[in-house]
Amino acid sequence: MPTKNRPATQYGYAVARLRALENRLLDETTFQRMIDCDTLESAVKVLGETPYSSWLMEQKSAGFDKAIEAALHAAYVEVAGFVPETDIVSLLRLPYDVHNVKTLLKGQILAERGGKRRLDLLTSLGNVDTDTLTLAVEGEDYTGLPFGLDKAIPAAVELWQKDQDALALEKFLDGYYFKSLLKTAEGLSMPEVVRWVKARIDGENLKTLLRLTHIPETRAQTATFLHAGGTLPPATLAPLVMEGPENWGRLLSYAGISKLLTAFTEDGDFSSMLVQFEKNLDNYVTETIAPARYSTFEPANVVRYLWLKEIEAKNLRIVLVSVANGVEKDAIRGLLRDVR
Repeated sequence: MPTKNRPATQYGYAVARLRALENRLLDETTFQRMIDCDTLESAVKVLGETPYSSWLMEQKSAGFDKAIEAALHAAYVEVAGFVPETDIVSLLRLPYDVHNVKTLLKGQILAERGGKRRLDLLTSLGNVDTDTLTLAVEGEDYTGLPFGLDKAIPAAVELWQKDQDALALEKFLDGYYFKSLLKTAEGLSMPEVVRWVKARIDGENLKTLLRLTHIPETRAQTATFLHAGGTLPPATLAPLVMEGPENWGRLLSYAGISKLLTAFTEDGDFSSMLVQFEKNLDNYVTETIAPARYSTFEPANVVRYLWLKEIEAKNLRIVLVSVANGVEKDAIRGLLRDVR
C-alpha cells in the first residue's frame, strides 16, 4: 500500500523490470536435473546451461561457490540501479555486512593470540565493500560507515576488550543486525517489508530457543539471547525454553509462525528437527512476502525478488555440495526450499 508521501505508481517501472528478471530464476526442473547427476562435474555442467554460465566461466578457478556469490552480487547491483529507494536493497545485504564485521573482529582476536586472520572468509555481498570495511576496522576509523556500523563496531570492540567474551560479542552484533534491519524497514514506510522483517526476527528467535533447549546452563539467560521487534515479544517466547519443543505449536497456536513448529516432535532427532525447521522457516519467510506479486506498484516486490535470489543461491549450494558428497537423491530433494 502506498504511503501518503509515495505516489502509487512510483514503483511501477521497477516492478516491471523485476518481472522480467524473475523469468531468469531457475525453475524446479533445473534443480531436479542437477540432483539426478551422479557427479559434481555433471551437475555444474547443467548449471552452465542456465544464466549462471557466464559466472561459472568468470570464476572457473575459484569454484562454483564464488560463481554463485558473484551472480548474487550482480543481482543486488542491478536492482539497486533502477529502484527508487536503494535502502530496500540494502535490507537484504545487511547480514553480509555483519558477517564481514564478525570475520574482521574475530581475525583481530586471533592475530592477538598468535593465530592467522581469515580474510578469505569475507564476502562481497555486503553494503560496504570489503576493502573499505577492512581499513575502517584495522585503522579504527569508522567515520561514514552506514546503517549505524560507525557506532556498532567500536561498541563491539569495547565490549570485547572489557569482557573477552566471544559469545557476548556474537550476541551484540546479532542484536545490532536485527535492530538495524527493523529500523531501516520502518524508515521506508513499507508495511509489507516490515512484515517480512518481523517474520525474520520471529524465526531467528524460535531457532535460538530450539538450540537453548539443549544448553541447560543458559536457560536462565534465555531472554538475553532473543531479539525484540518481531510479532512475538521475547518475554512471551523466553518461558518456552522450559517446555518441550513439541508443545510450542500448541502454546503459540494463535501466531502465524506456529505452522513452522510441526517439525518439533518429542522423540525427534535434534539435528534433523533443526534442519527441517530452517527449511520451513525459509519457506515461511517466502510466503510472508509472496502477496507482493499481485500488485503492480508494491515496493515489497523488490524484497520478494532478491529474497528468491537468496533462496536460489541456497538451493544451488545444497544441491552441489550434496551431489559432491554422494547424498541420497531423495534426501537432497527434501532439503530444497520453495523456488517460487
